[in-house]
Amino acid sequence: MINNDWLVMLAMLLYFVVVVVIGFIYTKRSNSSSEEYFLGGRGLGPWLTALSAEASDMSGWLLMGLPGVAYFTGASDAMWTAIGLFIGTYLNWKFVAKRLRKYSEVANNSITVPDFFSNRFHDKKHILMTMAAIIILVFFCIYTGSCFVTCGKLFATLFGWDYTTMMVLGALIVFLYTFMGGYLSVCTTDLIQGAIMFFALATVFIGSVTAAGGVENTVQFLQSIPGFLSGTEIATPVTDELGNQIMEGNEPLFGPAGTYGLITIVSGLVWGLGYFGMPQVLIRFMSVRHSSDIKKSRIIAMIWLFVSLSSAVCIGLIGRAVIPTAFATQAAAESVFIVLSQMLLPSFFCGLVVSGIFAAAMSSSSSYLLISGSAVANNIYKGLFRRNATDREVMIVARITLVCVLLFGIFISLDQNSSIFNIVSYAWAGFGASFGPLMLLSLYWRRTTMQGAAAGMVAGALTVVAWKNLIAPLGGWFAIYELAPGFLVSLLVIVVVSLLTKEPSEEVLHEFDTYMDADV
Repeated sequence: MINNDWLVMLAMLLYFVVVVVIGFIYTKRSNSSSEEYFLGGRGLGPWLTALSAEASDMSGWLLMGLPGVAYFTGASDAMWTAIGLFIGTYLNWKFVAKRLRKYSEVANNSITVPDFFSNRFHDKKHILMTMAAIIILVFFCIYTGSCFVTCGKLFATLFGWDYTTMMVLGALIVFLYTFMGGYLSVCTTDLIQGAIMFFALATVFIGSVTAAGGVENTVQFLQSIPGFLSGTEIATPVTDELGNQIMEGNEPLFGPAGTYGLITIVSGLVWGLGYFGMPQVLIRFMSVRHSSDIKKSRIIAMIWLFVSLSSAVCIGLIGRAVIPTAFATQAAAESVFIVLSQMLLPSFFCGLVVSGIFAAAMSSSSSYLLISGSAVANNIYKGLFRRNATDREVMIVARITLVCVLLFGIFISLDQNSSIFNIVSYAWAGFGASFGPLMLLSLYWRRTTMQGAAAGMVAGALTVVAWKNLIAPLGGWFAIYELAPGFLVSLLVIVVVSLLTKEPSEEVLHEFDTYMDADV
């Protein structure tokens, strides 16, 4: 450990100062209107759009959750999940980004995802807006908690400081610059954070291969663990009654490889479906400067994602060869990136690299806070209770919401043994099933009705909750990742209810038929 190493702390302090200063810089502009605060005035260029979308999407899960899974049980889970995410990201950029950018402006200049759903169907009573805002609030509170867990684990592992104190401090730093700077500060820091994450992953990956004695030695060691490098098997650590892996001298104990069958492969690939419903990604599509910038943004995003995902998985795998007995549980193994950084890098550069973890947590949690604030202030307060509310009122309510989400996120992050991967997977499924099918059908099927949209949104959310807690424990095919049944049920409900209800008005149909002609 590099306890109290002032060079590490100096590097991280410099990073904190930069992001807070950015918040101050954008304070005046962001407070000029609610559109500037929540959407940056639709002025983001392709680089800012691409790196902001990916950095806010990946969060600390990329640098801690994914490597932790790879370290503890081998390649299968992490690899198939990464493949699913890569495919899903490409499809989202290819089939949703340009259409949503155009349609969101045509549909009464929608500045949030709930806004878009309501305006797309001309929902005068704001039913869709309210339902979507509530779903966002519920699942983003969970998501925000996962980011705060990342902050706490980072500082507890790096310096040996108290987990709870550091988790709260990290949460407050995120809150500070989000509160002040709004969407532009979030996206600008995302650009910096995305670059840091990319640099951190590539640096630690290359360094860990060297530390393990080269590719050949690393592969030879990992192949000695049953199922560790297989895509159709999974390593099974031998654990005691408390769930900690048993070590024998300098060797971790593994049982025979477990079968990683079709159902688990599908569960990993299904993660990609979640992208169609992720508000933190969809809002980036809506804020890009012009729809013609989407293609360039997609190329940048996919290159960043390929290098980052593959590096994260490999870091977890190689970490098992470099420090085979360092972690006894999957939750503990989520610190493998931090420990490798400490081992491999000079102090100041270690500080810069591990800032990538804090960068990832900050970029995501700030987006979650901001979108939660916009959901309550713009979609519930103004959309439902006070339709003539001024921009000043909306932003005051948004910031009060930020405080509430902050406190709830801290509360659910108090358990140091929480698994970042598991927390994220639940919220990911919730958003993917609630919003994903509706977003696709809103953009591609003119016959979708408001009643179908509302029914599908609720059906997706309830299916995820019910499947996760009641059905998945039955095992077998029922153990499939809850996003798959949730997405399918939501899709079917939207189609069936839409066909059973009255066709949309001529105005709605005309808007749908012509939105792609808009030069925006």
